[in-house]
Amino acid sequence: MRKLPKIELHCHLDGSVRPQTIIDIAKRENIEIPSYKESDIKELVMVKKDCTSLNEYLEKFDLPNKVMQSKESLKQIAFELLEDAQRENVKYIEVRFAPLLHTNKGLSVEEIIQSVIDGIKEAQNIYDIKGNVILSCLRTMSVEDGLKVVEAGKKFINKGVVAIDLAGCEEERFCNKFKPVIDKAREYGYNVTIHAGEAASGQNVIDAINLLGAKRIGHGVRIKDMKEAYDLVKSNKVYLEMCPTSNIQTKAIDDFNNYPLYDFYKDGIYVTLNTDNRTVSNIDLTNEIDLIFRKFNINKIEYKNIYLNTVEATFSDEETKNWLKSFI
Repeated sequence: MRKLPKIELHCHLDGSVRPQTIIDIAKRENIEIPSYKESDIKELVMVKKDCTSLNEYLEKFDLPNKVMQSKESLKQIAFELLEDAQRENVKYIEVRFAPLLHTNKGLSVEEIIQSVIDGIKEAQNIYDIKGNVILSCLRTMSVEDGLKVVEAGKKFINKGVVAIDLAGCEEERFCNKFKPVIDKAREYGYNVTIHAGEAASGQNVIDAINLLGAKRIGHGVRIKDMKEAYDLVKSNKVYLEMCPTSNIQTKAIDDFNNYPLYDFYKDGIYVTLNTDNRTVSNIDLTNEIDLIFRKFNINKIEYKNIYLNTVEATFSDEETKNWLKSFI
């Protein structure tokens, strides 16, 4: 399983920080944290089994973001994420993060984006892995803040940045508010992926596709309960970035036996497999895939089909897509 070539399209930078790195940066930059023992930090940043909701899950990001306020720390954490991913034969990864969460110590949004790109480039120079960045706007922020991210990231489009995203707490019908942000992003040439249908209904998936022009949907599991959303995803060939472990932890889905990924796949919906947050969910892509394989008896041919669909789902260039196809 570890040797299989892999692609990850939905992975949050601040949800994938090594616990020891949190301690190292805190010491180096004189940042006060609750403990300097790795076991304590793991307890603070990894979600518990009795997590009740997405909102509770998102609380685990507070501590990592505390140490992600310098160019050096952002570059290090991005580098280490790709280093961890390549150990399990991930060939390509799209790393998403919300730049405005990292301005607390005076960094500009451009400096923040550049630092993450620098970390990814450094890893690419050493390891057999490629990566790109997705910029997230948080749904708790204002439209003005969203436009700030879109404008700052514009000069990095196809130079490390490939897409825009809306993330964070999910309320019903959030897409209307952020239409000006995503319209501007599409005008500039960003690809669009939207978190939708995770903690709220499939209506958000409908809106993400029809109002915002999303080509991919983060999670999207709630379309199983809404035929209109399900049919729209299928007919428009929208790719779903599915994150099984995370979806169980946030109670988006109540039980692995009811997880819809394999049913979606068999019915011709394009699914991709992802970790969401490697540290917070205490998962890597190998174990995520293994879990789904064993639960639904997925075979190698089906994995190959999912992998090749995922290649097409990437926001990478044709050269990278052809490179990724060569591994399977």
